[in-house]
Amino acid sequence: MRRLVPVLALACASVSAFAQAGLPADEAALKDFLSRQVAAAAPQLSRFDIQVLQPAARAELAPCARTEFFLPAGARAWGRVSVGVRCVQGAAWTVMLPAVVRAWSPGLVTLVPLAAGAAPGPQDVAEREIELTREPGVPVRDAAALQGRVLARAVGAGQPLRADMLRAPQVVQAGDPVHLRIAGTGFAITAAGQALVAAAEGQPVRVRTEFGRVLTGVAREGRYVDVAP
Repeated sequence: MRRLVPVLALACASVSAFAQAGLPADEAALKDFLSRQVAAAAPQLSRFDIQVLQPAARAELAPCARTEFFLPAGARAWGRVSVGVRCVQGAAWTVMLPAVVRAWSPGLVTLVPLAAGAAPGPQDVAEREIELTREPGVPVRDAAALQGRVLARAVGAGQPLRADMLRAPQVVQAGDPVHLRIAGTGFAITAAGQALVAAAEGQPVRVRTEFGRVLTGVAREGRYVDVAP
């Protein structure tokens, strides 16, 4: 595997014989630049592969003594990318070169089908190498991240787990009777109410009191709702 090194904002490259094939920069230098960008953006990667694509035909560029590579602001360093090359000595042009970066990372994959609402445990998953360029979202890499979480939707066996597939379990369901707790300096009040929406631990929830007033509080385990005075 390529040694991962700290990112550099810009990498310099001289025009070489590779420019004669349609690219105004050295291919090895371009790959080195992308390697640094990928390594800095995602140090958890296990490996990655870079393929420089042939660009569309363009008018002949003015001679350039020195170029610099850059990625557009906000661009991700893997998948289909466009690497900018600007001339900084001898001419004034900028071109974009296409490339494909495939990246792999360790992640958790389900061993069995799991239903929505299920709480996956260490026995349900195994660590595998996941190609990030084929999977959207952020993969779950540690079984500890499953603690206190349930699945937001059903997943099949062999499917990589992503962070957006997990949520905190709901402690209050819409229509549940709840205990309202209102506390301030020197006083504490409890009252009965009914939840109007579902909520997980620590989430805001709207409740209707027994007198018909609608309040917003924080859902707690045991069907408690803490309301600010």
